[in-house]
Amino acid sequence: MNYLTPRLSLCPALSILSVLVFGLLPARGDFLWFKSQEKAKVTAPSQLVGGQAPAVINKAAYDKLTSGNISIVVSLSRQRLLVKAGDETAIDSPVSSGKKARPTPNGTFPILQKDPDHHSNVYGNFVDSRGRVVRGGISALIDSAPSGSHFEGAPMTWFMRLTWEGVGMHVGILPGYAASHGCIRLPSQVAHDLYARVNVGTVVRVEN
Repeated sequence: MNYLTPRLSLCPALSILSVLVFGLLPARGDFLWFKSQEKAKVTAPSQLVGGQAPAVINKAAYDKLTSGNISIVVSLSRQRLLVKAGDETAIDSPVSSGKKARPTPNGTFPILQKDPDHHSNVYGNFVDSRGRVVRGGISALIDSAPSGSHFEGAPMTWFMRLTWEGVGMHVGILPGYAASHGCIRLPSQVAHDLYARVNVGTVVRVEN
């Protein structure tokens, strides 16, 4: 049985070596945990549109838009805005409408007001006297301003009001799904171009 002795004598050494080498490596579950702790990458707003097709502005049709031939439809299920000059599509754009807790209402709405530099009187940030954000993403209806701060409404550039309760169309971030507090967010260029062609009284149809 002496021929087994060298093989057996190596076992303790191998065990020690295994502990030294493999004991320093995390198990698969630990490895996944470490991976989950990596710092999240910040995605630029321009890259958040996800699977939505980008906006298309047909200049030839856009130039034909008048108060008499314009039609505007927002599809909530498709998260899409369609603007037509008669039978021609002038603008086909992604949107982000109200999330489940604050849905965008269905119906036909005349534009009640236009404001190129509108700010929300409900949603925004608490900022200090130097304009630095103390608390962001707050609701002035339920949150209290920390000492030394004041409320600053979120910008809603190129705002086109649809209801007096605060729903409108304006520039906003499009994450690829319904994410607003009820408004219809638009890409910046689309909001600008649409604002230039609508009047107070222009009808917008919002449907599923």
